[in-house]
Amino acid sequence: MATVFWDSHGVILIYYLQKGKTITGAYYASLLDKLKAELAGKRAHLQKKKILLHQDNALSHTSAVVMVEIQELQFELLDHPPYSPDLAPSDFFLFPHLKIALGGQRFSSNEEAIPFVNHYFAEKNAENYLDRL
Repeated sequence: MATVFWDSHGVILIYYLQKGKTITGAYYASLLDKLKAELAGKRAHLQKKKILLHQDNALSHTSAVVMVEIQELQFELLDHPPYSPDLAPSDFFLFPHLKIALGGQRFSSNEEAIPFVNHYFAEKNAENYLDRL
């Protein structure tokens, strides 16, 4: 499973969950730390600006440890009303196109699929993301 953080300029961070592991609040909070570090490198112009974070209402995203982490990182969490498919751009833009690209592909392991997914996102330019958020 991959967690993808992206904005109107493209993918900022992709992190792959180890097979057999589960996304917990602590795991997701650690990803937010990694996101902050990636933002410093890839979006340096945002260092002094408020980062708006839009995520779904999954339990691992709304746990107390994650809410504390979001406050510590000084991210502003955008509301995500329940049952709002129009407010989940990853589910309706990012991943369906990836599924199409993966169609017909055969991988013998997760390690074999990861370079394909990384390459898929790396070849996309900013215009692919501009009107999707």
